[in-house]
Amino acid sequence: MEIEIRDVRLADAPRLVEIYCYYVEKTAITFEYETPSVEEFSGRIQSITEKYPYLVLLADGKIEGYAYAGTFKGRAAYDWAVELTIYLDHTSEKKGFGRKLYQALEDRLRTMGITNLYACITYPQTPDDPYASTNSADFHEHLGFKECGRFHSCGYKFSRWYDMIWSEKFIAEHEVPQPPVKFGSSRR
Repeated sequence: MEIEIRDVRLADAPRLVEIYCYYVEKTAITFEYETPSVEEFSGRIQSITEKYPYLVLLADGKIEGYAYAGTFKGRAAYDWAVELTIYLDHTSEKKGFGRKLYQALEDRLRTMGITNLYACITYPQTPDDPYASTNSADFHEHLGFKECGRFHSCGYKFSRWYDMIWSEKFIAEHEVPQPPVKFGSSRR
């Protein structure tokens, strides 16, 4: 199997929406209730790529997943921290694609001067929940993230409540003075 990781293109939007649609309609992994249009998704891609890397993984030429960094909080003091997002085609799980995407994303972010990675993760309140599991939390923990916060019963989808956990990972030293982040420099 030939694997390629590259920067997202606007032409990728229909396939990314196709991947994301499954999670919107069938899971509580995202708290969106309706799948965004290709146009809306394209706008999201444009907005994110102005500052941060947005990567897609192709297996034998077909996009099987995507990952990107986004603003953690909209204040200057948070510039060194980002929130990560990743989605894989639901039929492509357990193939190592997530690890490959996150490693490539982490490398790009480190080059930019980012120090802190954060992941906002849906967490089921019962182990037998049909719409969410602990897979994402386990994935992030396996990659070195540590849970740093939990919001109880903060998301409501499919007539049930979900917790939200935040996990963090440090990828660079915290210096004084801290060199500035090189926004928009992650594209190769």
